Amino acid sequence: MALIKLMVDGGDMKPGPAVAQQLGPMGINLGKVISDINTATKDFKGMTVPVSLDVNAKTKTYTIKVLSPSVSALIKKELGIESGSGARKKTLVGNISFEQTISITKVKESNMLSKEFISSLKSVIGSCMSLGILIDNKDPKEILDEIEQGKFNREIKEQRTETSAEKKAQLAEYFSKVKSQQDAAKKKEEEEKAAAEAVKAAEATAKVGAGAPAGATAPAAGQTAAKPEAVKSEVKAPAKK
Repeated sequence: MALIKLMVDGGDMKPGPAVAQQLGPMGINLGKVISDINTATKDFKGMTVPVSLDVNAKTKTYTIKVLSPSVSALIKKELGIESGSGARKKTLVGNISFEQTISITKVKESNMLSKEFISSLKSVIGSCMSLGILIDNKDPKEILDEIEQGKFNREIKEQRTETSAEKKAQLAEYFSKVKSQQDAAKKKEEEEKAAAEAVKAAEATAKVGAGAPAGATAPAAGQTAAKPEAVKSEVKAPAKK
């Protein structure tokens, strides 16, 4: 038996030399393996999925085990975004419902180190925080505080995973306003930066101009002013009479 671990694009695995080199010597049909893996991972389309391939070289049979994607990948898939925020305190990239965090926790719970569901849920909420994602229009830290206060006891106990269309629309509308504010702030910051650079450039030009003689022009960038040549005087001998 041979265990082959792969990272594949859900529902869209392509043939590659690494897999071919491992399966080829065993006489395993690579095309069929790829087709079976794509069928097994079709529900994770758009995500990178870990897959274990347990191969019996003697019988030329194999077993495919699909492991769930990372918490971050599931969160991004749920929101339909490609990446998280590189600066979560400054830029937010999404707004997820509390029910959706429960749904993601249920998918990942068996692969997480936490023994209790509530601990696994808090871990998922922590991932939302790292990615720059709001939960129910709030900072994830605030949601964690509310969990401690017992605000979500019913949702957690019943493990509610359904988010109504109305709530999703409200979350989308709220985030649209947040994004507009972020875009406006970013534009203002860029304009202020450009203005500051223009002032520095003007001051530098004025400083160079103030130190130059009237009518002189400043040397071009990368050039040094030419040194004046020494004035040579010639003394002629008196003409012979």
